[in-house]
Amino acid sequence: MKKLFSGKIRTVLILALLLSVVLAVGGKAMNIDVGSVVVQGLLKPLRSGAQMLTNQAESLYSYAFRYESLKAENEALKEEIAQMKDNARTADALARENRYLRQLTGLQQNREDFKAVDAYIIGWGSNDWNNTLTINKGTTSGIKEGLCAITSNGEVVGLVVEAGLNSAKVKTVLDSSLEISATIASSGYNGMVRGGYATGQNGMLRMNYLPSDSVIRNNDQVVTAGSTVYPRDLILGNVVDADFDESGVAKFAILEPAADFGALEQVFVLTDYEVE
Repeated sequence: MKKLFSGKIRTVLILALLLSVVLAVGGKAMNIDVGSVVVQGLLKPLRSGAQMLTNQAESLYSYAFRYESLKAENEALKEEIAQMKDNARTADALARENRYLRQLTGLQQNREDFKAVDAYIIGWGSNDWNNTLTINKGTTSGIKEGLCAITSNGEVVGLVVEAGLNSAKVKTVLDSSLEISATIASSGYNGMVRGGYATGQNGMLRMNYLPSDSVIRNNDQVVTAGSTVYPRDLILGNVVDADFDESGVAKFAILEPAADFGALEQVFVLTDYEVE
């Protein structure tokens, strides 16, 4: 027992006893419940921790609510942007179609005999020797083989070579096998125009059988001479070069096609016109 209450332990017990007496006397004198004070002291950290947890929970809830709100707003904005883009595409398509139709109206005002069916290009097919395109109109729209296809500006695109119910194939003027009777508008020289691939001028046109004494200038416009297939004065292209052919007794001219095949979207197939 002596060892139990010796040294430091005895000192601690004495101090604890004295502290208890002081607290009891002081609390009684000041009418303070010492036990309550002790409990409050012990509970204060717990209350602080609980308040911290509450604050964190409220913050987390607020963040989650804000996140869901932003997510919903983001989805709504995406849908709105997609709708705006769709409307813009539709407006652009309608604007292009209106422009084409206005140009065709102008063409028909100059050539009142023209009757045409407008069609959109839905496919291309080409190889080294020929060039074709497919349009989205066919026999149900009055299109048949042997009809001429042009742009809204009266530029020759080609000739319908196949026609189904709702589509048709057009052989373009770039095709080496297609020949068209043509005239140099400024001089009246006549010749035959065909695709230039066979003679090394891929993507260009070649006008053959021009008189050896003909004067051919760059930028001279070449138009159709007129036939039962191609109306007169449709635009084929413009001269960019000329020379004598292999025989040396005739000339040829290289033409840049009038129709811009790289940007072509729509054609007009002439279903009827007056042959001059």
